Amino acid sequence: MTVSRWWRMVAAVLNAVLLLHGFSSAQRDPGYTFMHQATTAPSVSYYDYIIVGGGTAGCPLAATLSQNSSVLLLERGGSPYGNENITDLGAFGAALSDLSPTSPSQRFVSEDGVVSARARVLGGGSCLNAGFYSRAGPDYVRLEGWDARLVNESYEWVEKVVAFQPPLKQWQTAVRDGLVEAGIRPYNGFTYDHLYGTKIGGTIFDGNGHRHTAADLLRYANPSGLTVLLHAPVHRILFTRRGTKPKAHGVIFTDENGLAHRAYLKRGSNNEIIVSSGALGSPQLLMLSGIGPKVQLNAHNITVVLDQPMVGLGMSDNPMNAVFIPSPQPVEVSLIQIVGITHNGTYIEAASGENFAGGVRTQDYGMFSPKIGQLSTVPPKQRTQEAIDKAVEAMKALPHSAFVGGFILEKIMGPISTGHLELTSRNPNDNPAVTFNYFKDPRDLQRCVDGMKIIENVIESNAFSPFRFDSLSIVTLLNMTASSPINLLPKHANASRSLEQFCKDTVMTIWHYHGGCQVARVVDRDYKVIGVDSLRVIDGSTFRNSPGTNPQATVMMLGRYMGVKLMRERHATNGPE
Repeated sequence: MTVSRWWRMVAAVLNAVLLLHGFSSAQRDPGYTFMHQATTAPSVSYYDYIIVGGGTAGCPLAATLSQNSSVLLLERGGSPYGNENITDLGAFGAALSDLSPTSPSQRFVSEDGVVSARARVLGGGSCLNAGFYSRAGPDYVRLEGWDARLVNESYEWVEKVVAFQPPLKQWQTAVRDGLVEAGIRPYNGFTYDHLYGTKIGGTIFDGNGHRHTAADLLRYANPSGLTVLLHAPVHRILFTRRGTKPKAHGVIFTDENGLAHRAYLKRGSNNEIIVSSGALGSPQLLMLSGIGPKVQLNAHNITVVLDQPMVGLGMSDNPMNAVFIPSPQPVEVSLIQIVGITHNGTYIEAASGENFAGGVRTQDYGMFSPKIGQLSTVPPKQRTQEAIDKAVEAMKALPHSAFVGGFILEKIMGPISTGHLELTSRNPNDNPAVTFNYFKDPRDLQRCVDGMKIIENVIESNAFSPFRFDSLSIVTLLNMTASSPINLLPKHANASRSLEQFCKDTVMTIWHYHGGCQVARVVDRDYKVIGVDSLRVIDGSTFRNSPGTNPQATVMMLGRYMGVKLMRERHATNGPE
């Protein structure tokens, strides 16, 4: 097969609009007796803690606080249990590409032109991600001012339920050995720890390929102390002004029928409202509740509770750039298992298998799926059923060899570049407008270039040679990726000759966005909202940098960590309850 024919065939695959879904057995529902639809909630209720957001941080936080307090956990989405697209590794990408109103994933496009998604399901982003589990490094823990011993205990608490050692097969092994051959040393074997060199990380997919999410951590909960309400978006936090500062004392949420409910804090100095709605949802809710930049709040006719111009600032998304590599032999279905942690601020990871390129069962591209939007050539409004049907037929006509291969990707540390978030409406279900300013800081761009050079070395390594065509040069592979509509940014003809241009033209999200309610800007070191009483934010919106190579382990840890600290504070104040 000629190079040009290969290029046309793979380009046709990458340019497909929509592929077929795959199905498998879903994870069994744990039968939580404390989980209910919001339609069953009373019009008014009272709790010690009200947690807004049942995501990666909210679930472990709620499970912990329920041990000695009454806790209400409000989740705007539904349950992950029974949804094959969430729980099965082979169907990865299907949930992200579901654009229906009931989807566990809500698509948004940043003002930079990069397509992304935010979770709308109990368990949050842990229900949608590629599953990689890796801790933050000791330097990160020290800079955050965390108690290292409690951090370690909290990680272990999480890992007993959701973390596993992945089964390493041919493709991932080749990437591992290629990274070591390219100089990303030492080889550290399997570990959850953040260590320079190459390692096998953890995964939240078990040996049967079933996903375990933050929602599974609710098994730790005291059933008599916890109430979880699904499909319960919070519209605003309620405040009183009995002291010198505004004090949070309740929330208004709605159910699926549009009926409003109020939940209030019980009397008690330790009782609090905790926002754990993620990097988009937490700053959005603070603004909707009157805490944010005065000019922006006035523009939406929101009563100002606290003029706080730092809410919504410091938004960052770690840029991802990748190379698709067609393989002359079949490769296993794998998500992220190997990572190369470099000294230049770049992390190298890989994924492979037919679920990325139209396999018989799933016909999907996983994190690069055109259904997700990163490889979509047709604007959403033009995605008619007729267009979808034509795309599916076109995929069926391609030979099986066109669907074999995988991706090697790089993510930069940090990042240094930051942006901002703004409200678009007063509806909490609407996406805010967010700008990440990818590669605005030249140091981020240089890190991407360094990462792409490492990827080139891995592809050309002896270890990786069984999985590449000798006739497909690095330039050809870069051209294949650069010519694909992976974002909404303009393309440049020199992208394959200039790695700087390649990085800018092919930037994608890896869904590790953070910021908007950062420590020392919006919240203090104990995650209390500055200038307000009885209100905290505990989630990734408080981060200045994404922890480790992948943040979910640390976000789950933080939920447990802060839950334990709050329990200890309550015990010190009130004694055993």
